[in-house]
Amino acid sequence: MKPSPLALSLLLLLCSAYELLEVNAVRLSLHGRPRPKHARGWLGRRAGVVGNTSVGDAGDIDYTTDVTLGGKKFTVQIDTGSSDLWVAGTVPNNKDTGKETKVQYAVDAVEGSILTASLEFAGYTVDDQAFINVSPSTENPDGSGLIGLGPNTGSQVRDALASSAGDPVLDRIFRQNTSTPNYITILLGRIRDPTDPPNGDLTVGEILPGYEQVTSQPKLPVSVLASNNAGNQHWQVLLDSDGVIGPAGNNVIDELNVKTAVDSTSNDKQLTVVLDTGYSLPQVPPAIAEAFYSKVPGASLVNRADLNGEVWQIPCDKEINVTFKFGGVKYPIHPLDTNLDLNLTDSWGKHTCIGAFQPMNPQDGATYDMIFGMAFLRNTYTYINFGDFVDGSASSTAAPYVQLLSTTNNSAEAHSDFVKVRGDSPWTPEAASLAQRLRSRLPLIIGLSAAAGAVLLIAVGACCFFSARKNKRQRMAFFRPGPYQQLHEPAPPEAHDLHLVGQQGYQPPPAYSNPWDARY
Repeated sequence: MKPSPLALSLLLLLCSAYELLEVNAVRLSLHGRPRPKHARGWLGRRAGVVGNTSVGDAGDIDYTTDVTLGGKKFTVQIDTGSSDLWVAGTVPNNKDTGKETKVQYAVDAVEGSILTASLEFAGYTVDDQAFINVSPSTENPDGSGLIGLGPNTGSQVRDALASSAGDPVLDRIFRQNTSTPNYITILLGRIRDPTDPPNGDLTVGEILPGYEQVTSQPKLPVSVLASNNAGNQHWQVLLDSDGVIGPAGNNVIDELNVKTAVDSTSNDKQLTVVLDTGYSLPQVPPAIAEAFYSKVPGASLVNRADLNGEVWQIPCDKEINVTFKFGGVKYPIHPLDTNLDLNLTDSWGKHTCIGAFQPMNPQDGATYDMIFGMAFLRNTYTYINFGDFVDGSASSTAAPYVQLLSTTNNSAEAHSDFVKVRGDSPWTPEAASLAQRLRSRLPLIIGLSAAAGAVLLIAVGACCFFSARKNKRQRMAFFRPGPYQQLHEPAPPEAHDLHLVGQQGYQPPPAYSNPWDARY
């Protein structure tokens, strides 16, 4: 039977719609693997808060996907904390721009010539995509690389070429495919989770099936930096003012009086958080890390050379449950992500684990307070809308924003996972001790003490003034005619040197183990 013209038209329309979906919404599988100890970040220093175009990592897992440049396949790490594409090794059919550049990460740097070649990524083909060609090394073997998924303002390649020819990969895709929605989504697996797969997914302009609820979550505006600091722009959002819930269910921000280091934030209890897939260990103010781990039996704050900084060293079998809040929604963290096993040993050679949320002291002029890397992002399905963070977009297009869908909602399953992997060694978490609360309010205590001291000095001065006047009148009365002063009147009370009161002398206050305590 010959189909009617109407049926043919409908069939063609459906086929066209299917092809449009296939072209404009693409899903890539991510491969999660333990990071080798020689890889970028394992032994590296954490990022400074100011002046870096991106941030690095401190071990744990790489999440990679495949791209093709000039017909050659490269396996690249995904990184929302940087903006440029670089690969190690020879790229066929390339064109040399005659320019060179360097991307400084927190851990190390990569540098090389800026080349262009045809790129295939996420089902898209981009002609003359600019990238950095890096010489292969032990840290960056031939065929490896990194693709930056951050805002274009951090692109060193674009700065070097000084034109849209140096735009990052996603900018090129969004500009040449105007029907593709300007967003990506990221789902990261947990490599040692007994119930969930270790891999993940990266999508461009598509929501993963089963995760459609992400678009109904609160829209978290991206904190846009001033033009003079645009090179440090990241995907950063504000945490709720009561957005850190400790192991005892306590409001850590309020209890320890934690305040933002970002001057432009109107509410000083709202901390600015960078979302960075290239960073394993989330970086938090020292007071928050202390609230999470200091009460764990056997915990100690140590400075580890292999992690280039302080970390809380904790027994591997201690389950620690914490939660964060964005836009009024709670995001619990899986206990396998709060207590990380990086196959490390302590100074006595005993196997030990570390608290994933690592202390970080923000510097003056900070643009963010915390960096939430993989250990946080494994607990959310993350939607990042670029808005007008695309080169060539009108400033009125749309403001960039982030939406987060919690993926760790079953506390019983999370507990079961932890017990299967680490065993069960229960402990009772407690809220901050009196000493912690006093230390957190040290500035207020000092201020009140200073005020009280000033009042006391004024009062003492007044007493001395009036006493001196009285003594003067008495001396003058002694020389005036009249009766003599009686000798049987009692002597004035004995005077004591306050520094000599007691038998042990002056005792200095105890030194705090954490220098951050003296600041907050």
